Amino acid sequence: MCSVALHFKEEDKNDKQVFDFFTNLIIGAEEKREVLDNIYKSSVLPTHTSNFFNILVEAKRVDAIKDIVKEFEKVYNEITDTELVLVGSVVKLESEHFTQIVKQVQKLTGVKNVRIKMEIDTSLIAGFTIQYGNGGSKLIDMSVKKQLEEIAAEVDLGDIQLAV
Repeated sequence: MCSVALHFKEEDKNDKQVFDFFTNLIIGAEEKREVLDNIYKSSVLPTHTSNFFNILVEAKRVDAIKDIVKEFEKVYNEITDTELVLVGSVVKLESEHFTQIVKQVQKLTGVKNVRIKMEIDTSLIAGFTIQYGNGGSKLIDMSVKKQLEEIAAEVDLGDIQLAV
């Protein structure tokens, strides 16, 4: 179930179209099942995954898949002692950077496993951010953007009179 379910979780244009197709009330369950059957015939996914999605289609509950995936990931991460880490950077990081991030997060949290999701964030200018913890509650911000914001906060221009 995980790989197809995660497909629905991603937010790119194609995935939105797939999600919209399966949540469209005008499109009948039979047509949706045919599409699912074609997907499963061309992949190596287990039968129970196909059955699960067919149940969601029949019950008209495909719209719940994102919440189901979130809960599945949460339970899976707890069972496997895994910390989900969101890494933001202007460019894709090298594998040695990920290795260092994994070691540091393991050291900070005490978990056995770390799963990284990489996001390209051009607003950071340079550097990177690392979010982890319950709902991304902890943040390590090593970006130039943050450093510039800190400098701007230190330089209080409110007291300076500008010549007009």
